[in-house]
Amino acid sequence: MTGKQGKSAWLDETSSAPILADQARRLESFLAAVADGVVDEEEVRAQEARLVEVMKEVEPLLSPELHEHVTRLLCELVAYDLMQVMHAIGEARPKTVFRG
Repeated sequence: MTGKQGKSAWLDETSSAPILADQARRLESFLAAVADGVVDEEEVRAQEARLVEVMKEVEPLLSPELHEHVTRLLCELVAYDLMQVMHAIGEARPKTVFRG
């Protein structure tokens, strides 16, 4: 999804909701990893290697001020993703308590 300035959009234009996860779900590497319904340790390591590669490409391009902003952005994104996973797990739990 491309925004008004020809950049990949980070937010939905209508709701301002983050849409990076939607873009990530279309990555070939992600689709291949989840195709069988299981993400194994090797797939996680491969994703980490891709992440580290991109971080090493981008980090030297950032001024100190922009580096701080991007670091905060990445931390907020990771926190958001973790919270979504934790929320989804909580929602998937049975609502009743077994009384045996």
